[in-house]
Amino acid sequence: MSVIPLTDASRRPSRFPLITASIIAVNVLVFVLELVRGEAFVTRWSVTPNDIVAGRHLTTILTAMFMHGSWSHIIGNMVFLWAFGPEMEDHMTRGRYLVFYLLGGLAATAAQIATSPSSTVPNLGASGAIAAVMGAFLVTYPRDRIRSLLVIFIFVRVTYIPAVLLIGVWFLIQFVSLGAVAQPQGGVAYAAHVGGFIFGAVTARLFESRRRESAGNAV
Repeated sequence: MSVIPLTDASRRPSRFPLITASIIAVNVLVFVLELVRGEAFVTRWSVTPNDIVAGRHLTTILTAMFMHGSWSHIIGNMVFLWAFGPEMEDHMTRGRYLVFYLLGGLAATAAQIATSPSSTVPNLGASGAIAAVMGAFLVTYPRDRIRSLLVIFIFVRVTYIPAVLLIGVWFLIQFVSLGAVAQPQGGVAYAAHVGGFIFGAVTARLFESRRRESAGNAV
């Protein structure tokens, strides 16, 4: 069984989520470059913990959060970002949201490096920054209902799940999985997910807009 979040059914952004859409566009563009330029491009711009600890290729801390390892990787991440990003962008305003997103990605990368500083396995993906968005969403709109696809084998149906339940269960899975992996050697970067989520949940209030637009209230 799997649950795929689609949109927030409890509210709508007061304006088009330009930053969220732009982040998705950049991720898609970079993924096309990965497909065209091949493994050498991916290796060059992914972040490797051992290199960062040694002070090498520091720019990859930023570039890696716009890269993905497969079609399923980028599609899954972008679906989650579109489900939660527009509301947080509307709540924070565009400039604050962009800064928040980038810092969330950096915090996630720092958490991943801290768990395996000597690792030579390249890390890439937007999931750490998206986890920060999810953490902020949980703190800001815990009672919102998330329109989601519930997939059980070949059966698919649309359902509405409270954000506190959907995001809370997701985080619990990441946290438990992190504890089950003693020394990550590739695959899912659970430490990045946990680190990004905690950053988002803790700092969400610092980035919220000082003005509350009535158009952003629950409907």
